[in-house]
Amino acid sequence: MARRKPQRRREFGTVRKLASGRWQARYLGPDGERYTAPETFETKSDAQDWLNLTRADIERNHWRDPDAGAVNFEKYALRWMEERGLAPTTVDRYDGLLRLHILPTFGGKDLDEIAPPSVRTWRAERLTATGATTVAKSYRLLKAILQTAVDDDLLPTNPCRIKGAGKEEADERPIATVEQVFDLADAMGPRWRLMVLLGAFASLRPEELAELRRHSVDVDECSLRITHASPELTNGKRVTGDPKTRAGKRTVYLPDFLMPDLRRHLQWFAEKEPHGLLFVGEKGAPFRRSTFGRKWRKARTKVDMPDNFRFYDLRHTGNTLAADTGAKLKDLMVRAGQSSERAQLIYQHSTAKHQQKLASGIDVRVRTERSASLTGRRRA
Repeated sequence: MARRKPQRRREFGTVRKLASGRWQARYLGPDGERYTAPETFETKSDAQDWLNLTRADIERNHWRDPDAGAVNFEKYALRWMEERGLAPTTVDRYDGLLRLHILPTFGGKDLDEIAPPSVRTWRAERLTATGATTVAKSYRLLKAILQTAVDDDLLPTNPCRIKGAGKEEADERPIATVEQVFDLADAMGPRWRLMVLLGAFASLRPEELAELRRHSVDVDECSLRITHASPELTNGKRVTGDPKTRAGKRTVYLPDFLMPDLRRHLQWFAEKEPHGLLFVGEKGAPFRRSTFGRKWRKARTKVDMPDNFRFYDLRHTGNTLAADTGAKLKDLMVRAGQSSERAQLIYQHSTAKHQQKLASGIDVRVRTERSASLTGRRRA
């Protein structure tokens, strides 16, 4: 009896010669759809080799739909923001970064058209057009969006691969002297004087100051209860909600020297009803960042402060003053409403004056202990 020929293993995919003389490879994907290789091949052997590699990817579960990345980046990025459940302030910030720095370059591209070289070119161009901090924030946002595309199996790898590109190297913020704080408060005028003093000596954020109300104040205890914040978006609208961090809900105890200003402000400028705002404009409306900013810039010029000294830097000033008292890190975090040690350490500036004070303290301690030791030896 003649031996039966062994059955040939079924071939994976097909190859055919085109009229151009090149070879085309096609195969049936694991999803049941038929796919064509993205390029043609010079020889039949090259086409078959490509099919063998594709089959190996399928068997190792490494295969991905070659058309999966044909998704418009702008549409994907906007949907990415919608699905994140982000805070309004974060949406506002991300929207600005996308609109001004990312979409002009990548908005019209599909996800799979964004490659590492195009990301490098985009970043280099941005660095010549705007600040390094803004570029780092934009890069982090782009990388986060594309990483989600990888997780969604729309991209094989993330094209954002520039080491350290998302790290911010911002300059240390300036701080004011006590005298400069009072000069700024005087220059801002009676209505806004207390806001300047609380920004510095109570380490309050601008959005926390905006939401302070009469019931937030305990005159007898000399304290403020921070429960809400009202950040202002770029469109001018305020969004009232919880403070920036979980630790932001706190009681801030005020130094006694602020009490005369606090009582005067409550009597003259704060809204009269129990839930009335502490800080309102001349016409009784909540203060606007644009209007307040103009007053702030004039006051800053009058006091001869640097142009880069922002209102928020009063908070840096207050946190530095608090740190100089020798308070424990945890106490400083509670006062400032910080959830992490890293966040609080940003505000503890180490100036030459602080270093000299530190050296002086070591000098006194060593001299005292040395003197006590020598006295003890003499007696012995």
